[in-house]
Amino acid sequence: MKFTATHLPDVVIIEPAVFGDDRGWFMESYSQKRFNEGLAALGLPLPRPFVQDNESMSAHGVLRGLHYQLPPHPQGKLVRVVQGAVLDVAVDIRRGSPTFGQWVATELNAVNRRQLWIPEGFAHGFIALADDTRFLYKTTDFYAKDCERAIRWDDPAIGIAWPAGLQPRLAPKDAQAPLLADAQTL
Repeated sequence: MKFTATHLPDVVIIEPAVFGDDRGWFMESYSQKRFNEGLAALGLPLPRPFVQDNESMSAHGVLRGLHYQLPPHPQGKLVRVVQGAVLDVAVDIRRGSPTFGQWVATELNAVNRRQLWIPEGFAHGFIALADDTRFLYKTTDFYAKDCERAIRWDDPAIGIAWPAGLQPRLAPKDAQAPLLADAQTL
């Protein structure tokens, strides 16, 4: 596995080693040992253990996010796409952080097999770039409805460069989410 730091502290792109031949391919999608070693090699803290796996399916143009959970149930997320493609985004919502309000984005798809590690303290969202996009999440805490929060996907203070020409399809809670300045954050 190759671990690449992004310009946001703690957010990491992970590229698995893929072994293929004329029969198909094989990859190790997660190894706690390799994951911990990769983060440690970048000088990053180790997360709490993963306790829940989630999967979603989205049609082209569906935008999910920007989501996070407050303490006592903040979630770190290791995310990947197994079918289709997304533009995946993490936003630093740690008040007092030198990168507060900044974002990083990368394309995750079934061909590049990249993963993104988004630690606690970051909001997360994505837009599906293809129909029938299947998205997998490993989380470091359980879903807790009372701790769930969202920030507007199009907050001008954040300024995420979503793909041009796409009219996002949003859940009502995402369409009505507050701006970062008004949101309860970490």
